[in-house]
Amino acid sequence: MPLHHAVLALLTQRPNHGYELKARFEEAIGPQWGGLNIGHLYQILERLVRDGYVSRSQVAQTDRPDKYLYTLTGAGEAELRSWATTPWVRVGGFRDELFLKLLGACALGPQALNTLIESQRQTYLSELAGLAQQRRAHADEPLVAVLIDAAVAHTKADLGLLDSAAQHLDPLAATQGARTPDRTRSRSRSRADDGAGGTAEAGARGVVRGERSEPA
Repeated sequence: MPLHHAVLALLTQRPNHGYELKARFEEAIGPQWGGLNIGHLYQILERLVRDGYVSRSQVAQTDRPDKYLYTLTGAGEAELRSWATTPWVRVGGFRDELFLKLLGACALGPQALNTLIESQRQTYLSELAGLAQQRRAHADEPLVAVLIDAAVAHTKADLGLLDSAAQHLDPLAATQGARTPDRTRSRSRSRADDGAGGTAEAGARGVVRGERSEPA
């Protein structure tokens, strides 16, 4: 539960109420992670209080409603230390939609595969340009800079993957594309046949009813 532990990390510095935690999280992590939903944050805080990792106290305010102040407990600090000092292990595999797109493009043949790879390449290059701007804007924020550097590294690795995909999947796309029926051409022939058949059928009905076509 990484967000739970991030909240514990923020509370090591000082007690906070919900909106302060939201602002501090977004400032510490930066734009690459995205905003933290306040409703989700309060669910996290409720669970941390229930588990004994955080205590909650009510603070009276004269000009606005009372607020709740959240404080890290000894158990919470121990939990944070255990989590923060052990390695992260990937458990879900790599579930990137790009791999499913490569599956679909291969099934359609080499032209579709090349179109996907080149358009994806341009997308990654645009992302790198945007990340470079973010990196300059957050040069004085160490944690944000690290996260942006990670995004740059991932995007560069994804660019390399496209070269690997083109090399390995071109033969497969050629084989599968040759086996794929040309449904577009089949539909065109079918519509032409339907049109010719419809005209012949209409003419036949006219003959049956004794109708004649007058010459122009």
